[in-house]
Amino acid sequence: MNDDKCIFCRIVKGLENANIIFQDEQATAFWDINPIAPVHILIVPNKHIESINSLQEEDTLLIGNLFLIAKRIASDLKIDEKGYRLVINTGPDGGQTIYHIHLHLIGGRKFFPVFK
Repeated sequence: MNDDKCIFCRIVKGLENANIIFQDEQATAFWDINPIAPVHILIVPNKHIESINSLQEEDTLLIGNLFLIAKRIASDLKIDEKGYRLVINTGPDGGQTIYHIHLHLIGGRKFFPVFK
């Protein structure tokens, strides 16, 4: 996909509106427009990477940084102590609807275990 047509690339570049809460040279975080919990933040790399399946060795530090950003935002929003969920959907069967890697930071309510 051409990154000029990618909604997340357009948000990163300031071409689309989003409620951005964090941005640096590597990543951008913003509130999800269709939240499933009181806190639902999307954290995206500024570099266009379609999915986990498209990752290269050179992306290792970038992807690790997304998790550190999630930890920082969870602390800032005071959901770190009670807990939160981090999710990356990959491919159509994995629920991926936008083909630009994005980490969902979801919290502010109790979640039930996915696996028992």
